[in-house]
Amino acid sequence: MKLRMLVMVAALAAPFSSSAQEEPGSPWSGKATLGYLATSGNTENSTLNTGFEIGYKTGAWAHLFEAAAVNAMENDVTTAEVYDAGWKSERNFTDHDFVFGRLHWRKDRFGGFDTQFSQTVGYGRRLLDADRHKLNAEVGAGARQSETQLGVKEDETVLRGGLYYRWLLSETAEFRQEVTAESGDENTYIESVTALSAKLLGDLALVASYTVKHNTDVPVLTEETDTYTALSLEYAF
Repeated sequence: MKLRMLVMVAALAAPFSSSAQEEPGSPWSGKATLGYLATSGNTENSTLNTGFEIGYKTGAWAHLFEAAAVNAMENDVTTAEVYDAGWKSERNFTDHDFVFGRLHWRKDRFGGFDTQFSQTVGYGRRLLDADRHKLNAEVGAGARQSETQLGVKEDETVLRGGLYYRWLLSETAEFRQEVTAESGDENTYIESVTALSAKLLGDLALVASYTVKHNTDVPVLTEETDTYTALSLEYAF
C-alpha cells in the first residue's frame, strides 16, 4: 500500500498573539494545534485534528477557553467526528488553593452520546508547583445534560474529579498527563490525555498525544471507549 503522510500545516495564531508577544507580561496566552494524516492505496484514509486555547489572567483570577475537533474519513465515508469546547474560571485564595467553575460541552456523532454538557464548581489544590514538576488536583460537583444517538435525554447531578500533571523534561521537551472523571447516577465519563511535546523552532512544537474517552453506560451495540492518537504542530503565543 502506498503511504503518504501530510503532517502538520502550521497553525495560524489568533489576533491575540501579536499583542501578547509585543507586550511583556501580557495577561493573554494561548496555543493552537493542527495535525493531518492521509494514506492512499487499497484504502483511502484521512484524519484531521485541530485545537485552540486562549487564557487570561488578572490578579487572583484566571480564565481559559478551549476548543478541539477530530474528523476521520475512510474511502470518502466519515468514520469519526468529535467536537469539544470548554470554559473554566478559577480564583486563587492562597498560593496553593483555588476555587473554580467549569463548563464542558462534548459532541460525538459516532459515540454512545451525541452530546454531553456539564456545569461544575469545586475546589482545587496545587500539590506540586516546582520548576520542572507541576501537579494540580480538583474535586467538584454540578449537573450534566446528555442525549444519546437514539434521542434519549438524561439530566443528572454529577461529581467531578481531575488530576493535571506537567513534567518539564528539558528546555525544549515537556510531558503532560490529564485525567478527569464525571460520575452521575446514569453514567460515568472518564477522559485521559497523554501528550509529549518537543519544540521545533521558537514557539512552534511537535506534539504526540493519546486520548481515551470512556462512558460506563452506553446504548446497546455502542462501544464504551474511544481512543485517538494524534501527531500535531502546536503554536504557543
